[in-house]
Amino acid sequence: QVQLVESGGGLVQPGGSLRLSCVASGKLFSIYAMGWYRQAPGMQRELVAAITNGGSTNYADSVKGRFTISRDNSKNTVYLQMNSLKPDDTAVYYCKAQGFPRDYWGQGTQVTVSS
Repeated sequence: QVQLVESGGGLVQPGGSLRLSCVASGKLFSIYAMGWYRQAPGMQRELVAAITNGGSTNYADSVKGRFTISRDNSKNTVYLQMNSLKPDDTAVYYCKAQGFPRDYWGQGTQVTVSS
Protein backbone atom coordinates (compact mmCIF):
# COMPACT_ATOMS: atom_id res chain seq x y z
CA GLN A 1 0.00 0.00 0.00
CA VAL A 2 0.95 3.60 -0.63
CA GLN A 3 -0.43 6.57 1.29
CA LEU A 4 -0.52 10.09 -0.12
CA VAL A 5 -1.19 13.23 1.88
CA GLU A 6 -1.69 16.56 0.10
CA SER A 7 -1.42 20.01 1.62
CA GLY A 8 -1.04 23.62 0.59
CA GLY A 9 -4.43 24.43 -0.88
CA GLY A 10 -6.41 27.52 0.02
CA LEU A 11 -7.95 30.74 -1.18
CA VAL A 12 -5.85 33.01 -3.35
CA GLN A 13 -6.54 36.08 -5.47
CA PRO A 14 -6.16 35.96 -9.26
CA GLY A 15 -2.52 36.37 -10.20
CA GLY A 16 -1.38 34.86 -6.92
CA SER A 17 0.65 31.75 -6.18
CA LEU A 18 0.32 28.57 -4.16
CA ARG A 19 2.53 25.54 -3.64
CA LEU A 20 0.94 22.15 -3.15
CA SER A 21 2.79 19.30 -1.47
CA CYS A 22 2.17 15.56 -1.60
CA VAL A 23 3.98 13.34 0.86
CA ALA A 24 4.12 9.66 -0.02
CA SER A 25 4.68 6.75 2.34
CA GLY A 26 4.47 2.98 2.21
CA LYS A 27 5.63 0.62 -0.55
CA LEU A 28 7.14 3.31 -2.74
CA PHE A 29 9.25 0.83 -4.73
CA SER A 30 6.15 0.05 -6.79
CA ILE A 31 5.73 3.68 -7.90
CA TYR A 32 7.18 4.87 -11.23
CA ALA A 33 5.53 8.29 -11.65
CA MET A 34 3.67 10.92 -9.67
CA GLY A 35 1.08 13.39 -10.87
CA TRP A 36 -1.28 16.16 -9.93
CA TYR A 37 -4.85 16.09 -11.16
CA ARG A 38 -7.73 18.45 -10.56
CA GLN A 39 -11.49 18.27 -10.61
CA ALA A 40 -13.77 21.27 -10.77
CA PRO A 41 -17.48 21.00 -9.86
CA GLY A 42 -19.42 19.21 -12.61
CA MET A 43 -16.23 18.47 -14.54
CA GLN A 44 -14.16 15.37 -15.11
CA ARG A 45 -10.89 14.93 -13.29
CA GLU A 46 -8.02 16.05 -15.50
CA LEU A 47 -4.26 15.77 -15.52
CA VAL A 48 -2.43 18.93 -14.50
CA ALA A 49 1.19 17.76 -14.39
CA ALA A 50 3.19 14.58 -13.97
CA ILE A 51 6.78 13.62 -13.24
CA THR A 52 8.48 10.26 -13.68
CA ASN A 53 11.11 8.71 -11.43
CA GLY A 54 13.63 9.79 -14.03
CA GLY A 55 12.52 13.41 -13.79
CA SER A 56 10.64 13.72 -17.08
CA THR A 57 7.66 16.03 -16.83
CA ASN A 58 4.53 16.82 -18.78
CA TYR A 59 1.87 19.46 -18.32
CA ALA A 60 -1.65 20.24 -19.43
CA ASP A 61 -1.63 22.97 -22.06
CA SER A 62 -3.73 25.18 -19.79
CA VAL A 63 -1.00 25.36 -17.12
CA LYS A 64 2.20 25.36 -19.19
CA GLY A 65 4.42 28.25 -18.25
CA ARG A 66 2.52 28.86 -14.99
CA PHE A 67 2.80 25.59 -13.02
CA THR A 68 5.90 23.59 -12.18
CA ILE A 69 5.99 20.03 -10.84
CA SER A 70 9.03 18.88 -8.91
CA ARG A 71 10.06 16.17 -6.47
CA ASP A 72 12.33 15.78 -3.47
CA ASN A 73 13.17 12.10 -3.24
CA SER A 74 14.84 12.53 0.14
CA LYS A 75 11.49 13.66 1.54
CA ASN A 76 9.27 11.40 -0.61
CA THR A 77 7.47 14.58 -1.62
CA VAL A 78 6.13 15.96 -4.88
CA TYR A 79 5.35 19.64 -5.27
CA LEU A 80 3.20 21.68 -7.59
CA GLN A 81 4.20 25.33 -7.74
CA MET A 82 1.30 27.32 -9.16
CA ASN A 83 1.87 30.89 -10.31
CA SER A 84 -0.33 33.42 -12.11
CA LEU A 85 -3.41 31.63 -10.86
CA LYS A 86 -6.69 32.19 -12.62
CA PRO A 87 -10.30 31.64 -11.48
CA ASP A 88 -10.44 28.69 -13.94
CA ASP A 89 -7.78 26.96 -11.81
CA THR A 90 -10.32 26.59 -9.00
CA ALA A 91 -10.73 22.89 -8.25
CA VAL A 92 -9.91 20.10 -5.86
CA TYR A 93 -6.34 19.05 -6.57
CA TYR A 94 -5.41 15.39 -6.16
CA CYS A 95 -2.04 13.72 -5.97
CA LYS A 96 -1.69 10.42 -7.83
CA ALA A 97 1.00 7.78 -7.58
CA GLN A 98 1.25 5.59 -10.66
CA GLY A 99 2.43 2.16 -9.76
CA PHE A 100 2.32 -1.52 -10.55
CA PRO A 101 -0.06 -3.26 -10.16
CA ARG A 102 -2.18 -0.25 -9.17
CA ASP A 103 -2.37 3.51 -8.80
CA TYR A 104 -3.02 5.42 -5.59
CA TRP A 105 -4.80 8.71 -4.91
CA GLY A 106 -4.63 11.26 -2.13
CA GLN A 107 -7.66 12.79 -0.48
CA GLY A 108 -7.44 16.08 -2.35
CA THR A 109 -6.90 19.70 -1.40
CA GLN A 110 -9.14 22.59 -2.39
CA VAL A 111 -7.72 25.48 -4.40
CA THR A 112 -9.97 28.51 -4.84
CA VAL A 113 -8.92 31.46 -6.98
CA SER A 114 -11.18 34.41 -6.37
CA SER A 115 -11.09 38.11 -5.61
